[in-house]
Amino acid sequence: MDLIGDITAIRTPLPQPGDVTPEDCLDDAREQAEQARKEDAADLQAQCDGLEEDPLLLALSNARARREAADREIRHLLAYGREFHGRRAYGLDTLAEASGMSISGVRTAYTSREIDTVARQIGRTPDSRRTQPPASHGRP
Repeated sequence: MDLIGDITAIRTPLPQPGDVTPEDCLDDAREQAEQARKEDAADLQAQCDGLEEDPLLLALSNARARREAADREIRHLLAYGREFHGRRAYGLDTLAEASGMSISGVRTAYTSREIDTVARQIGRTPDSRRTQPPASHGRP
């Protein structure tokens, strides 16, 4: 069993027929995926050696960190779309569909903390406080 090889195969699947357009690029796409797997395996091995960590547990921890970063980015983008987009803020229904959330989920997805972060990142204040975001849901 090659634990690191298995993990990198899961993280970077090889393209299958029908996955690549045009179809004659399939071999190139597979070669790129194989190269990405090799690089990922080397990186994962180096992390495991440096941290003396189990490869599967480290891969899971890294995936969780990427998910948390994506969730944070979504909250910031939702805050931007609702609070920084002038008189014509994006509608809750539009943002809900794009983010894969419910309308009520969009309403409560971000707090004043996210609004403040976006304000700092883009260098301007919100256009208005359309909604008064609820208290933080225990997020740091």
